[in-house]
Amino acid sequence: MTAAVVEPDPFDVRRARRAPGLLRSFNDVGVLAGADVHVALRLADVGGETEDAVLLALALAVRAPRLGHVYVDLATIRDTAAVDTEEPLDLSTLSWPSAGGWAASIGVSGLVAVGEAADAPGDRPFRLVGSRLYLDRYWREERRLADDLRSLSSVAPSGVRMEVLTDGLARLFAGQTDSRQCLAAATAVLRRFAVVAGGPGTGKTTTVARIVALLAEQAASSGAVPPLVALAAPTGKAAARLEETVHEEALKLPVEDPIRAQLLELHASTLHRLLGWRPDSRSRFRHNRGQRLPHDLVIVDETSMVSLSLMARLVEAIRPDARLILVGDPGQLASIEAGAVLGDIVGPAAEGLHIGADAREQLTQATGHELVADDPPTGAAVADGIVVLDRIHRFGGGIASLADAIRRGDADQVLEILEAAPEGVLWIPVDASDPTVLEALAPVRERAVAAGRAVAEAAQAGSAREALEALASFRVLCAHRRGPEGVAEWTGRVEGWLGGAALHGPWYVGRPLLVTENDYELRLYNGDTGVVIQATPDRVSVAFDRSDEIVEVSPSRLGSVDTVYAMTIHKSQGSQFETAAVLLPASTSRLLTRELLYTAATRARELLIVAGTEESIRAAVARPVARASGLRDRLWTC
Repeated sequence: MTAAVVEPDPFDVRRARRAPGLLRSFNDVGVLAGADVHVALRLADVGGETEDAVLLALALAVRAPRLGHVYVDLATIRDTAAVDTEEPLDLSTLSWPSAGGWAASIGVSGLVAVGEAADAPGDRPFRLVGSRLYLDRYWREERRLADDLRSLSSVAPSGVRMEVLTDGLARLFAGQTDSRQCLAAATAVLRRFAVVAGGPGTGKTTTVARIVALLAEQAASSGAVPPLVALAAPTGKAAARLEETVHEEALKLPVEDPIRAQLLELHASTLHRLLGWRPDSRSRFRHNRGQRLPHDLVIVDETSMVSLSLMARLVEAIRPDARLILVGDPGQLASIEAGAVLGDIVGPAAEGLHIGADAREQLTQATGHELVADDPPTGAAVADGIVVLDRIHRFGGGIASLADAIRRGDADQVLEILEAAPEGVLWIPVDASDPTVLEALAPVRERAVAAGRAVAEAAQAGSAREALEALASFRVLCAHRRGPEGVAEWTGRVEGWLGGAALHGPWYVGRPLLVTENDYELRLYNGDTGVVIQATPDRVSVAFDRSDEIVEVSPSRLGSVDTVYAMTIHKSQGSQFETAAVLLPASTSRLLTRELLYTAATRARELLIVAGTEESIRAAVARPVARASGLRDRLWTC
């Protein structure tokens, strides 16, 4: 197969018109963006570098973080590089340098430091480790993060009173002391660094509330002051949801009133707010290695969304004697920035417990149940603190089985489940972008119209809570924002089904809204949803649900909002709907990955509708997000 002939548009902003040699050919076919080329050329000018193969490697290293990778592997990039184009391209026919000679030529460049030695010249913007070429900043962040996590994991906290812990576990997990939730809570008390991982509905955030209660009981039993706790998440929406869940759980826990009061006083923030984001400062954050966070316990939810850079900034700001607990689902979509931090940290623990003998003995004593687990690799101290929850409480067996098959990458099993149509799962095997198959998508239309009308009727009656409940009953989920199967197309389609012209004006009653920018004054966050309601006969307002109360806001006070009959799967992370209709793109879409399909499938509580061809489903399951990152090796291969 030969590469398709591509005639580049000379006015295309993605093209670097003055790029030389290999940079030009790789830019012309779309492997390199114009920005990748310009940055590489600028750095090459500063360092006096002119060799063609070296310039290509530098541009590929600049490209890597843009695509979520921490480095470019020169030994494999020829086979793993991809380009978003309608025409099939055989990138192996490009003039790739030979891997061995390529790395050797890069190693002598004055722009590149070689090896893992931290005392290598600090003024070189690139780092070559074997065949891995990093931007030096990302190499340092990855290395320091691994060192900091190992340091937190290597020394157990002092002063844990085992009898208090055992009593607390028996009370807070009555009849369930053999569960993974109880094990995770015990682990978080006995370790400085812990991970509570698991899919949606496995009880991660309810376990968080119990962990805080157990640590507060430890302090109270010794007459110490209550621990200073920080709850945080990468987004404002996730932070608000974490705070609400902890407060809701606090009201139900069998604990003393002072402990309950401590839980109810907790407030969550974004990670940027916790660290003291300073966009105009060179150090970026107020809290860092030189000025640590004051908290005794830091808990981060939705950690799968956290990038390598942000996680490195967080961990370096944790006091050496404090605790850090990461909460999240390693199977979900990773951060849009470089790294797959949670997945790298969890590593092989995703498939089973890897806990050392000493930690197993402590956990057996705390829970009263003998713990069976594999020994972790020598030196993998983080393993003792990782527990993956495995019991799903939120949705039915059909959705749970499908999600598990997707996570495991078993395409045949996924299709068997879809074809069997178990309760809670409906498969429509059509190309959702084809306008001729709209009749086959009647189940999507029926539910979209029913939900839209229920929202509108409740909104007209001024019943904010009923309108918001109806809004949460159904959502169309798309991979793309634009295109025939994208959010924009389906938003217009649903509006047409609901009456089209009758939905006039930007603030028509019943319009569902999605907040697209954080507004800390109003406590509205990117991803929050609301409904325009008829507040009085002559006034409308926008209602939002804040756990135990409905907040109404004047439309004039709202900034960036979109209509939300449909939303992207990325935006849906952390949300749940009674019914979710997932419209899959063509099998060639670069966005179609295993993590995307898993995230989409786990958004539904009662009914999941999947519209997509067998080819698209197989392509998604067979295409895990493969991010080039060395963090897993640093933590698990010692």
